[in-house]
Amino acid sequence: MGQSNSIPTNLPEIAFHCLRVADSSPTDGLIEPYFDYLIGISSKTKQNSNDLFNLINNEIGYKKEIGLSKIIEENENNLIELKVYNAKSQKIRDVNIIPSRQWAEALLSANDEINTLSNTNNNTNNKPKPSLLGLSLRICNPANALESVYHVLDVLEGSPAEMAGLVPWGDYVLAWSGGPLHSENDFYNLIEAHVDKPLRLFVYNSDLDNLREVILYPTRQWGGEGLIGCGIGYGLLHRIPRPSTPPNEPVDGYFNQDQNRISDSSRQNEVIAS
Repeated sequence: MGQSNSIPTNLPEIAFHCLRVADSSPTDGLIEPYFDYLIGISSKTKQNSNDLFNLINNEIGYKKEIGLSKIIEENENNLIELKVYNAKSQKIRDVNIIPSRQWAEALLSANDEINTLSNTNNNTNNKPKPSLLGLSLRICNPANALESVYHVLDVLEGSPAEMAGLVPWGDYVLAWSGGPLHSENDFYNLIEAHVDKPLRLFVYNSDLDNLREVILYPTRQWGGEGLIGCGIGYGLLHRIPRPSTPPNEPVDGYFNQDQNRISDSSRQNEVIAS
């Protein structure tokens, strides 16, 4: 599907933040986890265009009768257009996509066979339908995007940070397996809560412009100062810089690289799954 870019003039106060993109789903390679926000949606085959602000109000129990989930379900196997804001590039693009459940059918069939073998009385009537887009979303204000990021500064030799592969000055911690972080103290509290335990982090590298999973093992036994052995910067001077040049490849080729993937095995329960 094709995309076109435009400079944002007025972002809505709330939008759908894309946290996870399932492998092989309709949005795989078209949506960039953690950086993309859904701010609009319209049908290409029906007169069904809606303001996403009203859609979000419906999702949390207010106003409109038609919500995001309902619009997507009504357009299953039909072309829709998502208006997506990217917090990293600070641009808005249109993403044409066809909502479908076919991508999950093979996986569900395999799981059904396993469940049948392990439990002959397994009730299949209450199983949720697979996602039409393969997205896990949360509701938030896109204007506050990328405020709570943690810049990796100096990394000490032999430290847990070095062992985890954190890159000094180029890496930014965006979130952990439990979801985004919201304040400066959240990260330090998270480290304290995982002493001598593995901690899965989602880390963006500004030099390579990619997102990856990192397993950090905070400990006091590594022989140096601190639990992870690296400096962390937070605040206005430590925001993620805009990419110096846009990618030459199309979006679906650019984000569909192994180093930009986030494994579904680390997925948690987000607010909405579409």
